Amino acid sequence: MPLRIAFDARHVRDFGFGTYIRNLLHAMAAIGVPHHFLLISREEDRHEFDGLPANFERVFYEKRDTDKDNQLAFPWLIRRLKVDLSHIPLVQVPLLMPRPYVVTVHDLSALVFEARAGWRHEARLMTLRRAFQRAARVMAVSDSTMHDVVNIVGIPSSKVERIYGAPDPRFSHHLPGGDARAAGPEAWEREQRRILERYQVNYPFLLYAGTIRPQKNIPRLIEAFALVKRELANDPKYSDLRLIIIGDEISRYPLVRQTVLQSRIDGAVRFLGFVSLNALRVFFGAAEAFVFPSLYEGFGLPPLEAMASGTAVVCSKSTSLAEVVGDAAMIVSPDNVFDIARGIREVLQSTELREHMITRGYAQVARFTWEATARQVNAVYEASAGGGIR
Repeated sequence: MPLRIAFDARHVRDFGFGTYIRNLLHAMAAIGVPHHFLLISREEDRHEFDGLPANFERVFYEKRDTDKDNQLAFPWLIRRLKVDLSHIPLVQVPLLMPRPYVVTVHDLSALVFEARAGWRHEARLMTLRRAFQRAARVMAVSDSTMHDVVNIVGIPSSKVERIYGAPDPRFSHHLPGGDARAAGPEAWEREQRRILERYQVNYPFLLYAGTIRPQKNIPRLIEAFALVKRELANDPKYSDLRLIIIGDEISRYPLVRQTVLQSRIDGAVRFLGFVSLNALRVFFGAAEAFVFPSLYEGFGLPPLEAMASGTAVVCSKSTSLAEVVGDAAMIVSPDNVFDIARGIREVLQSTELREHMITRGYAQVARFTWEATARQVNAVYEASAGGGIR
């Protein structure tokens, strides 16, 4: 008998969480999951779910998960909907969340990377432990994240399931996006040129795309780029090499801009902030290399997106990244600026190496599919429904 499943889809527009939400739901529809989904989201996001079949029903709810009254309002909504199961696709679980529910954990950076002492840390740990203990099942997006859930939060491994995500398929399909001015395979090249011209990008560049948080290690990336920039100052291809950083909330982390100034390369580093998905696809595909020297990742989606776009990846080996990129990336030490620079330089200066990495990248990306994710998550749904107390 089909289940009634409430799905918290309020983060559908986010790059990370949104990728998971959008693609998981569309994959559920594609494999013909028979359950009735109630997609809880803001009314302004209603078109994010266009194309889903009739068993995916929209439920409009305007409160954010960070609003104080959400702690009461969201559980009340779930009770009113009379569902068999709820899915919270990130770790923002209201204290009074009705059971049964399942949770997807993308990372535990708030516990692992930030301050590990003090009452705030203890309160956060207690809140997460309670949320995970009450959950029917906890789904972690990598073995590394599963290890953190078990060993840091203290959840029994028997209650935690590792279910990988995958890149958005649009990074693999080199066709114009929905906001393109023309359609058809032949239009993709013209679309790329149009977007690069709009951003006035007419030079070779390295790319970073992601959030601008301390664990992303952006200052060391900038320092490593400065080294490479000086070493290749007279190179016929890379004398005008630039670094493009795509990510939001740059104003919250002044150290990033300070590092640019101190490295004396302010004219060679561009911060683009938020860009559309179509523009992001273009930047991934046009970059000489994608550089991701992160100190902590729960999964590591951007390197896979770069590989799907046919771009060589220079990546740290921290936490889940070695697990996700396999042998398809140039691995560097995130703590060593000179090693990051070495990895960048080797990829840029060897066409043969770069092409070999691109080929390996395509093979690595093929290991992760939303169909497989949807089948595993649906199995968790069916095993978890009815297992809790309302």
